[in-house]
Amino acid sequence: MTSHDWLKKYWGHSAFRAPQEEVIEASLAGKDVLAVLPTGAGKSICFQVTSLMKEGVCIVVTPLIALMQDQVQQLKRRGIAATAVHSGLNSREIDIALDNCVYGKEKFLYVSPERLQTEMFVERFKKMNVNLVAIDEAHCISQWGYDFRPPYLLIASLRELKPGVPFMALTASATKLVRNDIVEKLQLKSPSVFLKSFARENLSLVVRKTETKEKKLLEILRKVPGPGIVYVRSRKATEVIAKLLVRNSISATFYHAGLPADERLNRQQQWISNEVRVMVATNAFGMGINKADVRTVVHLDLPESIESYYQEAGRAGRDGKRSYATVIYHEADVLSLRHKTELAQPDLDYLKTIYQALANHFQLAEGSSQGEAFDFDLDRFSKQYNFSPAAVHPALKKMEEFGLIQLNEGFHRPSRVHFSMDKKRMYEFQVANARFDPIIKMMLRLYGAELFSDFVVISETNLASGLKLSLPEVKLELQKLHRLQLLIYEPASNAPQVVFVLPRQDADRLPIEKKEMDRRRDLHLQKMESMIEYAEQNHRCRMQLIQEYFDEVTYQTCGICDVCLEKKKSTNLTLFSDYSEQIAYLLNQKPMPVDDLETAVAPRDKELFVEVVRELVDAGTIYYDDHWILHKKEGRAKEQKKR
Repeated sequence: MTSHDWLKKYWGHSAFRAPQEEVIEASLAGKDVLAVLPTGAGKSICFQVTSLMKEGVCIVVTPLIALMQDQVQQLKRRGIAATAVHSGLNSREIDIALDNCVYGKEKFLYVSPERLQTEMFVERFKKMNVNLVAIDEAHCISQWGYDFRPPYLLIASLRELKPGVPFMALTASATKLVRNDIVEKLQLKSPSVFLKSFARENLSLVVRKTETKEKKLLEILRKVPGPGIVYVRSRKATEVIAKLLVRNSISATFYHAGLPADERLNRQQQWISNEVRVMVATNAFGMGINKADVRTVVHLDLPESIESYYQEAGRAGRDGKRSYATVIYHEADVLSLRHKTELAQPDLDYLKTIYQALANHFQLAEGSSQGEAFDFDLDRFSKQYNFSPAAVHPALKKMEEFGLIQLNEGFHRPSRVHFSMDKKRMYEFQVANARFDPIIKMMLRLYGAELFSDFVVISETNLASGLKLSLPEVKLELQKLHRLQLLIYEPASNAPQVVFVLPRQDADRLPIEKKEMDRRRDLHLQKMESMIEYAEQNHRCRMQLIQEYFDEVTYQTCGICDVCLEKKKSTNLTLFSDYSEQIAYLLNQKPMPVDDLETAVAPRDKELFVEVVRELVDAGTIYYDDHWILHKKEGRAKEQKKR
């Protein structure tokens, strides 16, 4: 089978996007690869198709557990064997998952970077037939990046264990400095480097400075049809803004990491299937979500960096159709961002205090608990030690930045069961313990023999329904079987976790240099100022500015951002006036959708035509009805007069 055959078989596509095919060919030739492809360009296809075409298992290193779980589920739905190893699993689950990779039962193993140095992983990795190591979010390896994670520095050690296995590093956003760092730190050997332009030809970048952000948000969503995402900084704001939209007849829901997992999944599905139009969310939302028809991404707070903004804005218009990414801000937001960025850079003494409190909280002895995960309630911890949660969270993130801990915020771990006994002993147990026979038979009926070889995700609700028992009764029975060591039962959990990446340190001697802390602080402040400069300036093409930020030299302007359109308008006043008159005349004859209006006008400058429509809607000269049909305002007044 060719790469196209695999693409067609599992993804239903007949052609690759540029430069996916070239990336795959280079990797199949045994070369190391660095691919910098914008959000939505299909990075995962590159390593997934490559691995499917070769014998053996693909190791995928990625930092986000929720994204890891999502990709594993997507592969399984396509009939591709995949599993994941991360801090949310117990040692027996990890043991089984790694064994399955050694004996060829899995095609993809997703692993978080801090697991790579554990003895359990290293010993199994040596025995695996590995065909590729894929490093997702590869910018995390660079100290010059916006999301540096020290455990990424451990990845290169895999080369010593299997020197012949090619590496494929992928990221959506990396400056030249970061790209060089990726090549050096991963020890990529004469890599094939693929850089897709950071320009998005169909994405109109807009900045609106206003004193009434909510009013401006409503205007934007009323003018641009189709699904949208509104990003806000706080969990509380997601709910407040969603309610505002609903009150103004705009279908919306909200999403943040603090919601129960089933509720997050339900809301996400409602939005993906267009049951609700707008998702109001923190930046916990959007990573790995495959929705091509997002027409609008709005930021109601200034993002922390151009890298994070570019990734989030890039979730609009993946289908190639005209879409908008808008930042709405007022002067106070600039001061607020500077203040929050300063707060996110705690000093070393405060880190030592919080680290000691963590060690006390979990009762950890020095040198213990490397790789161990603990459920963590931020508010409870802060209250117990009289800390401010708003100050503790940045301190935890800073410890993560220096590789002391990992903070996993609110990912869902579904209920899982694994039978500890073989089939013969299980049968003997059922004969001797008739009261447990119904629940064991029901589990085997629902989930099959895989229960003996692996941890299987179960639904206590489905078991209760089949057994005609209550949910608490089923959970109690499973707990009893767990205590009897017949099976291992891991109940569902949504709790955030703290993982001790390094063994518990002496808090007074944390392995952090103040000089390096100061350098990281300056880097974060520089990135913040670049974002503020992007928002405040109004004379340079916005897409060109972003391209230059990522060291992509270009003399081309996008022609569709707010700055470019303003310049077009001022230099094409005659054409602007001509389009305005034609639109007014045509809509006076009859209302019509904007696509039909564009066909009727047949503009030679389509971008200017779209801007004219926007300005006429802004001025109230024309308006959209509930079905996104354009009307002339005077025409409506005449109609009402006739009646």
